[in-house]
Parts: sequence; structure tokens; C-alpha cells
Amino acid sequence: MRRFFLTLFLLASLAVLGTGAAALWWVHRPIALPAPQVDLSIEPGTTPRGVAQAVAATGARVHPQLLYWWFRFSGQDRQIRAGSYELEAGLTPRTLLAVLVRGEEATRSIVLVEGWNFRQVRAALAKAEMLRPDSAGLTDEQLMQQLGRPGVAPEGRFFPDTYTYSKNSSDVALLQRAMRAMDRKLEAAWAARADDLPLKSADEALILASIVEKETGRAADRAEIAGVFANRLRIGMPLQTDPSVIYGLGEKFDGNLRRRDLQADTPWNTYTRPGLPPTPIAMPGKAALLAAVQPARHRSLYFVARGDGTSHFSESLDQHNRAVNKYQRGQ
Repeated sequence: MRRFFLTLFLLASLAVLGTGAAALWWVHRPIALPAPQVDLSIEPGTTPRGVAQAVAATGARVHPQLLYWWFRFSGQDRQIRAGSYELEAGLTPRTLLAVLVRGEEATRSIVLVEGWNFRQVRAALAKAEMLRPDSAGLTDEQLMQQLGRPGVAPEGRFFPDTYTYSKNSSDVALLQRAMRAMDRKLEAAWAARADDLPLKSADEALILASIVEKETGRAADRAEIAGVFANRLRIGMPLQTDPSVIYGLGEKFDGNLRRRDLQADTPWNTYTRPGLPPTPIAMPGKAALLAAVQPARHRSLYFVARGDGTSHFSESLDQHNRAVNKYQRGQ
């Protein structure tokens, strides 16, 4: 009788060991997927059993009940996070659970470039991979209202940077992040402004920064160019900046700025209208924001491109005309 019970005990032990070994083998065995990459979406509130079923529903060759038992046995079943995931070849039940618990969602990124106007921003959003186009049917005015800024022009209100986003997230949510980022950068720049700055508000600093961004060919010239515009504002001299005129022409601009364009009055024509234009003309970066509020101190009122990315600065119109002849007319 003793030998019989001993045999039963040994058999039971072997069965337990065998089951444990099989379970250990299973959790480390790659899950067969129907494609090299498979999308998995876990909605908020999904139960661990629902998560296991969602994995199986992607076409992955895994038994949902076994996967659910593994989630439960691990003790991490309640730590699984909702989100959009990419299942890749080689994924095992063990590594799958780790991904879901850490919330390692599938992400993409988009770059909003310094100097872009809002038309270019919207075009980039429309082309962005796996970014839900919630803004597609909205006008600029409707979009700004949805972002909580009704009546505010969108130009220049978004900070140029690289933004990472989860697959299938909203382009409106991404713009909200970019807008808040610009709010922070502008607030910090305005707090660090020079004492004698000829600007009345942070919004005016944003407008000037956008002009500096478009006028600068070399980073080192930003503060110098901002100084020219600050000097002009102090004495009431027109800014006469070509990028603002081009912005006012909009899609009619064909790449060549003509004399008649400089004479065609628009709210952004700084040849025909004094002071700053009514809105920014592009997205300024951090350096342009700081240059606008901390312009170089000099007496120059003019600058001209040398043709190598740098600018030549002049205090008088005669000096400026000679520089134009030298650098642009080759005289």
C-alpha cells in the first residue's frame, strides 16, 4: 500500500513538473502572427479576459483562455493599460504582457518646422502616418474654436518641434500640445524681455519673432535683424519686410516678388502700412522668440543679404544702397 501511494505521489509530482515545464515553454514560445506587424487596440475599461480575446481576434494563433490564465497567474492582469499597440514577430506571451503593462504603445512622429505657415502645418498633418484627421473638415476658425481659442488667428500659435503620438490619435490633440508648447515658450521669452523693448505685449513679440524667423539666413544674425526692426519701430519707420508681403499675397505668390506686389496693399504689407502686421506670418522657434525680446543694441536701420546666408547691416540709406549694389547687383 505504501508503495502504491508513493507511486501516486511520484506520478502526481511528475505531472505537476510536466505542467509547469509546459507552461514555462508556452510563455516563452513566440506567438504566430498573420503578418510581420499586427495592430492591437485596447479600449479603456477592457477586462483582462477581453484583452486576451482582442489579441486572438487580430489573427494571432494563441488560445485566448490560456492567455487570460497567464495574465491572471502573473498577478499583473489589472495593470494592463489601454492603448494602440503593434504586435511584432517574435513576441511571446511573456513579452506581450510586459508590453501591455508598461503601456508601450505604437508611436509615430511628425516634425513641425520653424518658419512654416499654418497652411504648411495642416498639409503636414494631413500626410502624417496613422494620425486621425479630426481637423480635416474644419475651417481654421472652427479649428481654433475647438482648441479653445475662438477668434484667434492660428498663424504662429504652434511651437515648431518634433511631436511623437500614438497611432490613431487625433491631430487636434497634437495641435493642442503644440499650442500649449508655444504658450509656454512665449511666456518665458516675454518674461525675459529687455527693458526698452518697443513692443506692448507678448502677442506683438510673437509677430516680430515670426518676421525674424523668416528673415534670418544665419542663426547668429537673428538678434541683429531683430535690432533693426526694433530701431524702426522706435522711430515709426515702416518695417518694409518682404516675407510679410509674401504672406499677404498667400497662394497668389508665384516665387517672384515684384514691385507691384510691394505696392499692393494688404494687412500684411509692411511697405504700405506702418508698424507690425496684424498676425504672425509663420511659426518662430525658441531662438527667434528670444531675439525678438532681446534684440541687439545698435543703430542699424537696414540690412541686405550677402548671398552666403549672412546679412550686411547699415545705419544710413546711403550705406544700405551701396551694400545693395555690392551684394545684390554686383556693382
